[in-house]
Amino acid sequence: MEKVTLKAEVRTETGKRVAKDLRRKGLIPANVYKHGTDAVSLQIAIGDIEDILHTKAGENVIITLKTAGSKDKTVLIKEIQREPIKDRMLHVDFNEISLTEALKVDVPIISHGEPVGVKVDGGILEHIMRELHVECLPTDIPEKIVLDVSALKVGDAIFVKDIKVPEGVKVLNDPELIAMIVKAPKVEVPKEEAAAEGAEEPELIRKKKEEGAPEEEAAKTPAKEAEKPAAKEEKK
Repeated sequence: MEKVTLKAEVRTETGKRVAKDLRRKGLIPANVYKHGTDAVSLQIAIGDIEDILHTKAGENVIITLKTAGSKDKTVLIKEIQREPIKDRMLHVDFNEISLTEALKVDVPIISHGEPVGVKVDGGILEHIMRELHVECLPTDIPEKIVLDVSALKVGDAIFVKDIKVPEGVKVLNDPELIAMIVKAPKVEVPKEEAAAEGAEEPELIRKKKEEGAPEEEAAKTPAKEAEKPAAKEEKK
């Protein structure tokens, strides 16, 4: 697992206005969390954190956080808040970790190769899972999990139980879950056939109504005939 160093400054003020002023200066607010202690408020240069995210490890990179006047902290990125429209970074949360204690993280899953079912039969490779939930020491966190899909035919799938991970890494997902699958190609119905199928439905509805008409008349007839004797008795 790749390790990097990141410089930070202690942040004494909080609030939306403070955060806005920091961003104008090319900084963003950040918090460091550790179980059983209060969060530490920091401010970090946006460019520095963006550079870290472009390493091979991505958000799972191990960071040595250096702050003036404080002991270095080993951290992992917990969450990054971004602006929905422009995708600008707004805030970063870190978790302080120990290199000797196992932790749970999500590792990206990517495919390698082109499945036979796609190349020959026109099937579609679907990535059902994009990440694998694992437990391991921070230094054993895989940068990514690569799945070779080249031998997959239409209907074939790779299950979690089929995925091989490095030694020291424990997979926490349900072993029966499907990670990737090659599905059959979609069959498109010609427009003429679709229009013909749609035209049949009204005919069926009319036919049912016509077949049901005699029964309706038969149900009404006894009621009318029952009224006639009653009328004659009144005249007598």
